[in-house]
Amino acid sequence: MQITGMLHGARLLQFVGFPASEILDPSASEEEIKALIDRHGQIFIKPVFKGGVGKKGKAGLLGRATDLKTALSEKERLYFAEHAVGHLKAKANGVTFEAGVPAKHEVYFSITDSTRFRAPTMTLSHMGGMEIEEVDPKHVAMVPFDALTGLKAFVVANALSEIGAPKEIISPLVQQLPKLWELFHDFGMTTLELNPIRMREDRKGRLTPVACDFKCGFDRDDPRWARLGLPPHLFAADYSDFEQEINQLRTHQGQSDVYVINERGTILAPTFGGGANSLVTEMLGDAAIISSDFGGNPPYAKMKEVARICFRHWLKQANVLFIIGGKSNNTDIFETLRAMADALREHFSEHGPTPLYVVLGRGGPNLVRGMAALRDTCDSLGLPYRLFGFDSDISEVIQYARQADAWMQAGGRAEVAAQIGAETAQA
Repeated sequence: MQITGMLHGARLLQFVGFPASEILDPSASEEEIKALIDRHGQIFIKPVFKGGVGKKGKAGLLGRATDLKTALSEKERLYFAEHAVGHLKAKANGVTFEAGVPAKHEVYFSITDSTRFRAPTMTLSHMGGMEIEEVDPKHVAMVPFDALTGLKAFVVANALSEIGAPKEIISPLVQQLPKLWELFHDFGMTTLELNPIRMREDRKGRLTPVACDFKCGFDRDDPRWARLGLPPHLFAADYSDFEQEINQLRTHQGQSDVYVINERGTILAPTFGGGANSLVTEMLGDAAIISSDFGGNPPYAKMKEVARICFRHWLKQANVLFIIGGKSNNTDIFETLRAMADALREHFSEHGPTPLYVVLGRGGPNLVRGMAALRDTCDSLGLPYRLFGFDSDISEVIQYARQADAWMQAGGRAEVAAQIGAETAQA
């Protein structure tokens, strides 16, 4: 669950009173756009993407205008812009108009839950406006702090002094940056990044930090993010019917993070856990249809509905149903696998049989009962299957799923179809 950009970021910053650049949403009239230009002299036009997608500036997806004609031209260029970062693809639906903030100094700031320090960690640099990885390490402060006491002013002051930040920006930042801990902590965030924060100078020469870009991520298992009243569709990575349906199932218990990798893939891999998701996505490559994380101990009803949606959209074209995850601590494997088995049985009943090879790799509470439920369903449907327990190497299990896919493509699909009385054609 991620948010990028100032369209929603500016509203979130208002909760803690942190200054943000003036912004107009996609519905802004020409009169409003012209008035914004008149007030600030320059505006930036940015496309609005769902979910979290980065590197828009480097891709040329940033418009700049000092007059209405240019602003409208950039709006036309960027309104439905398409953007790809690695395997992530996104399409814009609208633009924002953001006031330019003249400044001599730009600051980078972020708070993350650091696995290195096992504590919330502030990253701060007075060389903002660029990727933090590109900044000289001597100008970057990375400071863990106690979550019980929060981000105190002296932590910010010490960090700025250590990296040699200009003296004139220290006091304004010390006054404003601690507010961001309240936003991070009170709404269940796992990361919060402002880059750049531009130090705007008023008529008396005093500097005020102004957020000009915003990124954050939420912990799905922390219900506090729901306080913000954000619309569910905001977290979709694209506009597919499949992802929109999955997004309607977002609840406080159980994750439903998913996006389509390859619409013509042949392995449907419902995955449980972020670590497993990364490995599965990398090793399956283009064979994978979706990348997903359905962990977090989902209840039976939710897991069954998630599986039902996945099967309805993708099962006909899939050669392999690959249910994969690590060894869970609290997820009830029996409930998870029983829900998926019931959804599979009902799908065959409603839509007819489809040739499929089922592969499972999982560990956790009630694993044997869950395997038995899935085994019984596969036996009753006449589907070939292979079940791996917690002591199996996950990379070897993924390789087995790939081999099963290759076998299905080499004639196995027709063989299975003949056994269960199904058509061999893929969608």
